[in-house]
Amino acid sequence: MRPMKLTTVALAATLGLGLAACGGNGDDGDAAAPASSAPMSSAPASSAPAMADGQFGPGCAAVPTDASNPGSFAAMAQVPVATAASGNPLLSTLVTAVKQAGLVDSLNSSPGLTVFAPTNDAFGKLPKADLDKVLADKKMLTDVLTYHVVEGKLGPDQLAGAHKTLQGGEVTVAGSGTEFTVNGNSMVVCGNVQTANATVYIVDSVLMPKS
Repeated sequence: MRPMKLTTVALAATLGLGLAACGGNGDDGDAAAPASSAPMSSAPASSAPAMADGQFGPGCAAVPTDASNPGSFAAMAQVPVATAASGNPLLSTLVTAVKQAGLVDSLNSSPGLTVFAPTNDAFGKLPKADLDKVLADKKMLTDVLTYHVVEGKLGPDQLAGAHKTLQGGEVTVAGSGTEFTVNGNSMVVCGNVQTANATVYIVDSVLMPKS
């Protein structure tokens, strides 16, 4: 996937968020999971200790615990990242956007990635008209989504610092332990989630690349 440059200042005015998922690849059979009705906690990530398998953050409590559920940590660890997200009830909007941008195959076939994945609630902070506009513009949508993806699987001990994204810009992560923020205002609410080819950090706000 080659980096793309954000070409419209309008994006910054209309969106303010980024990695979503939608059905863009015709050969991809995964349907977007229904949006979760479970509210995400606003408590700081440090208030929730790391789980047995290394995941951390208050948002992890909303992830299904039954290993047979495709949205559970155990099930997501067995499949590539776009497929894993499609089973997670917190990420159905993200899945819709990824599919609509035609990024499913690219994400699933990459050997190792770190993905900052906005929740449904993160996308819900956007006015519906603005979100619809971005979803309808494939170039704009691709720029926003690829801004949420970094090459290589970063563990929590490697997360703090500046990281170049597939979009070409940089995201800056601050924090340590079980408490991290991205670009100063997007909190990691469930971190160190493993998929077959990526480490996922679920965030509470969509990230915007600089124009």
